[in-house]
Amino acid sequence: MSDPKIGLEAWRAMLLAHSTAVRAIETDVRRGGTVPLAWYDVLLELNAAGAKGLRMREVADRVVLSRTRVSRLVDELVRAGLVTKRPEPDDRRVSWAVITDEGVRALRETAPVYLRSIEQHFSAHVTDEEAAVLGKALLRVAEHGQSLRLD
Repeated sequence: MSDPKIGLEAWRAMLLAHSTAVRAIETDVRRGGTVPLAWYDVLLELNAAGAKGLRMREVADRVVLSRTRVSRLVDELVRAGLVTKRPEPDDRRVSWAVITDEGVRALRETAPVYLRSIEQHFSAHVTDEEAAVLGKALLRVAEHGQSLRLD
């Protein structure tokens, strides 16, 4: 990009849109009486991982909303019976998180509210073409960040 002002404006717009949409989605999920959005984020990733689960480090790398709180979030999910944690047999410093059947049920109960809210607070405001361009561009930025291993 040759004009830094355009890049800065796009950055600001992305941050404002993210903040506004996430707050609105969190409100909708809370009003829907389902699990909190941050829990849903973790459950979604654990569900995608299947029966093996994810190492805690992998959970932190994959969640979108609360990377800095992952350990506490997983502990909350364990107390709620939605996730189990188990140590790695060969390395006790490593813990695995696995979604429980109750966690899968909570994920399924929350999904309709979450998807409706994304449609209302994001998708309804962009065309399919704009969404495709945004998705492609933002994934390119994310992939660059992942290649840097920013920890």
